[in-house]
Amino acid sequence: MRKFEGLTVLVTGASGGFGRRAAERFAAQGARLVLSDLDEDRLRQTADALDAECAILAGDISNEQLSKDLVALAIARFGRLDVALNNAGIVHEMSKLPRVPADVVRKVIEVDLIGMIFAMQYQLPAMERQFRSNGSRSSIVNIASVAGIAGAPRLAVYSAAKHGVVGLTRSAAAEYATKGIRINAVCPSFARTPMVTDSMRGTPEECSTAEIELTRGVPMKRLAEVDEVVEVILFAADPANSFMTGQTLAADGGITAV
Repeated sequence: MRKFEGLTVLVTGASGGFGRRAAERFAAQGARLVLSDLDEDRLRQTADALDAECAILAGDISNEQLSKDLVALAIARFGRLDVALNNAGIVHEMSKLPRVPADVVRKVIEVDLIGMIFAMQYQLPAMERQFRSNGSRSSIVNIASVAGIAGAPRLAVYSAAKHGVVGLTRSAAAEYATKGIRINAVCPSFARTPMVTDSMRGTPEECSTAEIELTRGVPMKRLAEVDEVVEVILFAADPANSFMTGQTLAADGGITAV
């Protein structure tokens, strides 16, 4: 039997990077999907390419109403919510802290941290009701960052938001440990996603130099591939992985080992 057969999985930031690939992998393992992202056209294209039952709802994760509506959509369409992958996020340009504009500070915190708080505020009660009703166990996977468990020079605001995600994950995991809900965070370092590769513009030589600079502190001396991080996401979400909660799983090429 496939690992997520018949389960309903909610994925935010589902149109690209980790979110899209995770949606593909969940679909291949039998999941029914509720997908969200900002761009409705790209979201629909993602859903249409999947061999799975899908419901979609576009919107900005920093808007509380979206999180409420996504959970309601999962229940209305599929009758349950078993896994939530809170993946939607943004990053600011690399810059020393005093030079990050106030509007950028607010937007990063609103999307990367407050949006995740809103998401869990609606996901957790729905999952708890299922557990009380029929003993059904659920899982939440929050995408944080290695910047959420270590300092990140020139990404201070992003790092602050991701540290918040780690604290949120640990605290909620302790609150819901007896409610049938596991909550873990995956903490990648720089990976070959559009968020990273779009910043490496220029000639092939310039892109290569930029990649070397980004991976200077990575013992493996390379970017993570998307599938390498998604493998960790699926491990965290896997119902068979039933005794792990409140953990930060670093997929970082060895950064936090030294």
